[in-house]
Amino acid sequence: MNFEELIDKVKNIPYGRNANRYDFTLVLSENKGTCSSKHAFLKDFADKNEIKNVKLYIGIFKMNEVNTPKLGDLLSKNNINYIPEAHCYLKINQIPVDATTSDSFYDKIKHDILEEIEIIPNQVSDFKVAYHKAFLKKWIEETNQNNTFEEIWKIREQCISKLSE
Repeated sequence: MNFEELIDKVKNIPYGRNANRYDFTLVLSENKGTCSSKHAFLKDFADKNEIKNVKLYIGIFKMNEVNTPKLGDLLSKNNINYIPEAHCYLKINQIPVDATTSDSFYDKIKHDILEEIEIIPNQVSDFKVAYHKAFLKKWIEETNQNNTFEEIWKIREQCISKLSE
């Protein structure tokens, strides 16, 4: 199986959190994965097979009703236009590649990306969460949100659960 075929295979694996967020190989054995585990798995594969120009990114985007229609009710019920959400994806020769699902989520959020950073595969777990939380805390302060960090994080978790349904 070449790298492009592996990307296609991963795109068609169902979305879901793995039993151990530190073990990307579970994407294949459990036949599910998130944006983090799927892209960390692919970047790790690329590195081990000396496939050049494959980079792993975290993008913080405005998760809203337009780019994530399933969340409209939940966000409006909480009087929130958007929540900054972390999404992982690859760039191969600077071209974004999103293997989260069979249709690229990146295409739906590319105009809503607030910030992106390049990371290495083992940063998709603890580092990604810490980076995301720090971004959220800064955003809450800068935009004078009516909710605390804990409230926003709880709403965000409800959003993620709704997307996993």
